[in-house]
Amino acid sequence: MKQIVLALCVLHTVLLFGQDTLEVASKWSGNRPDGHAPISVMGDHVHGKGGFMLSYRYMSMNMEDLRKGNDDVSVPEVLEAYMVTPVKMPMRMHMLGAMYAPTDRLTLMGMVSVVSMEMDHITRMGMTFTTESSGFGDVQLSGLYKFFNKNHQVFHGKLGLSLPTGSIQETDVTPASSPDAVILPYPMQLGSGTLDLSAGLTYLWQDENLSGGHQLNGLFRTGKNNKDYRLGNRYGLQNWVAYKVLDWLSFSARVEGLLVSKLEGANPDLNPMMVITADTANFGGTYVNGGLGFNVYVPKGALKNMRFGFEIAQPLLQDVEGVQLKRKESLVGGVQYAF
Repeated sequence: MKQIVLALCVLHTVLLFGQDTLEVASKWSGNRPDGHAPISVMGDHVHGKGGFMLSYRYMSMNMEDLRKGNDDVSVPEVLEAYMVTPVKMPMRMHMLGAMYAPTDRLTLMGMVSVVSMEMDHITRMGMTFTTESSGFGDVQLSGLYKFFNKNHQVFHGKLGLSLPTGSIQETDVTPASSPDAVILPYPMQLGSGTLDLSAGLTYLWQDENLSGGHQLNGLFRTGKNNKDYRLGNRYGLQNWVAYKVLDWLSFSARVEGLLVSKLEGANPDLNPMMVITADTANFGGTYVNGGLGFNVYVPKGALKNMRFGFEIAQPLLQDVEGVQLKRKESLVGGVQYAF
């Protein structure tokens, strides 16, 4: 009898251990190169209780030439209606982020950024000039809540705030204002000037070598800033797949749909007849972007759980309101370290 009881106890223990092992094995894993989304996707993953991650990203985006609706438009044609038009705008952004999970369900996330922009212009008289702005952007704070992690699938939601820490008072000297500086148009400002709300949902799936995800995001502006305007809301849908080539390397492909609402109100210090970027009719649009990238993951050693990511993206469709600079390629590179 004792032998039978002992055998049943051992069998029960083995079954429990096997069930726990199966449950762990069936969970989505971040300990692989494609355990995080392409580096350009934010808020794509959560951490277990006590998990902490630091990240740095660098983004370079270029705008050049002009777009009207769904078609290209020439500079001379635009200058028939405006005194000045931009022709090129490179933007560079450094982003520092941190994530911490106080519980298995909740992960807290924050990000600060430093932005620098230049805008090349041409006047109706053929004169060219450049304006510049740089400084801290708006601070992003959010919480990610995990609804489930099973069968190699994860589903989590996001709620967040964008704090108006970026300047909307940026000025520079133009040929018409020299030697005095004047307020720069809306795209050259560093922040929104409003307290903005963000919300999103992310679904991840994973098998032995292939993984992917879908992410729905919204950024909602509240009220108007002290310059009497507010930027348009933004609605985005990210879709990506990644293939794990090796334990430390994966390649990814991503398609993003983005809808940007029109700017509301107007800064009284700007003349909408002077330049297209001061005319509130020239804001908002529908965009589709495609990206290719890779992740490199360190699975062991002194740099265990460090991840390097890179992605290059290109517009596939851009249908804009009014006349705007045409979006070109963007590059994002970064490093993430979890501990």
